[in-house]
Amino acid sequence: MQRIPRDLARKYTFDARDEPLLRVRLGESFEIETFDASTGYFKTPADKAIPGNRPGFDRVPAQANPIGGPVFVEGAERGDVLVVSIEDILVDDYSWIAVGPKRGPLGESTRYPELSSEYTTKIFKHTPGPSGTHRDGTLHFNDRISWPITPFIGTLGVAPDREVTTSLDGQGEWGGNLDIRDVTIGNRMLLPVHHPGALFYLGDVHASQGDTEFTGTAAETKSTVRLNLTLIKQKRIPFLRIEKPDSIVSVFASKPLEVAVETATFQLIDWLVTEYGFTPTDAYCLVSTCPDFRINVYQMCQLRHLNYVAGAEIPRRYLMM
Repeated sequence: MQRIPRDLARKYTFDARDEPLLRVRLGESFEIETFDASTGYFKTPADKAIPGNRPGFDRVPAQANPIGGPVFVEGAERGDVLVVSIEDILVDDYSWIAVGPKRGPLGESTRYPELSSEYTTKIFKHTPGPSGTHRDGTLHFNDRISWPITPFIGTLGVAPDREVTTSLDGQGEWGGNLDIRDVTIGNRMLLPVHHPGALFYLGDVHASQGDTEFTGTAAETKSTVRLNLTLIKQKRIPFLRIEKPDSIVSVFASKPLEVAVETATFQLIDWLVTEYGFTPTDAYCLVSTCPDFRINVYQMCQLRHLNYVAGAEIPRRYLMM
């Protein structure tokens, strides 16, 4: 099986000028070994998020959030849709989160000075599950609190059609740092292709996260991701879409949050009309009346130029018209 090893998974931009690290056939399984978002800096609680101590933070934008790629997909052309199917995510034996001055919405708090005056790094131990691996393992937040490891890919996408974009806070219809917990095993992600070969990148795996990476980091970890890529030829979509076994999700990123929510919903309505046979009236009324329609706030983090990410989701059982 072809693989991008971790030492080569150290790009910090989605750049169409990069030479491909892999060339894959449609449907071919391959692996990318990812670094954590710090490129291996955080290993113990003594490793603080002090910018002057962190490699790559002497640059603007900082070299953080490394990604592996690009992967050249045979047959992919501009105007196609790339379909990303995640087969497996195997995380490392620990993850971390780092808070401190000017990090996240409480990084300048006067009410909680420990958050705005001290740097704190928490290391979370991972223990294997019944399989003997971390695929069904447990994340230990502390001695009292733990939960199942629920990994997902925080950053993925194809080379965009515009100026080179940093993997730290770049986002667009082509993907980027979106931190969507539904970008995980068993789901399919749909992305518009802008260049021959698609030029796909992936990184920034989290061992777990809820709705939004509120502090600016979640349970950041190294991983090995196995996936395959296929195509829908000559199809246009406005932004990343997610197809889950039991639902579909229209995603959008913007500020303020209501723009992300409204646009994701508008684009879900259009998806229902153009592909599922709904009339505009029925689709519009469905999202206002269906008790299982959901708005997911995947990301609402105050970090540089990062937009807020919302997903409008409807179960598939309502699509059988």
